[in-house]
Amino acid sequence: MPLERRCFALDLVSDSRLIAEYEARHAPGAVWPEILADMRDRGIAAMEIWRCADRLFMIAEIESDSSGSDVIPPVVRKWEAEMDRYQRRLPGTPEGTKWRAMTRIFDLAGQRAAHTDHG
Repeated sequence: MPLERRCFALDLVSDSRLIAEYEARHAPGAVWPEILADMRDRGIAAMEIWRCADRLFMIAEIESDSSGSDVIPPVVRKWEAEMDRYQRRLPGTPEGTKWRAMTRIFDLAGQRAAHTDHG
C-alpha cells in the first residue's frame, strides 16, 4: 500500500518538568495500547516525534488510500485531553486541531532530478 509522508509541528509548554513528563508519556511502552490501535486503524503505518527545546516535529507515514473513521473513540479523547496540559498550538493552527501541518519547501531528490534534467 503506498504511503504518504506528512509532517506537523506543535509546541510544548515551556516548563522543563512538563517536557520531561511529556517525553515519559511517549517512551516505549508508555503510550496506551488503545492509542496505538487507533493509529493503526486510521492507516498510520509509522510515526516519529522529534523535539528541539519546546518545539515538536512529527513525521507520519500514512496509507494514502486510508479512509480512517472521523469518529474519535472516547479513550483517544481522554488521551488528547491529558496531552493538552503539555501542549501549545502554534499560531494559525486551525480550530479543532492541535498539530499544525507543515509544507515541504525542499526535497533533495527533486533538486537532483531537476539538475539532471537540465545538465
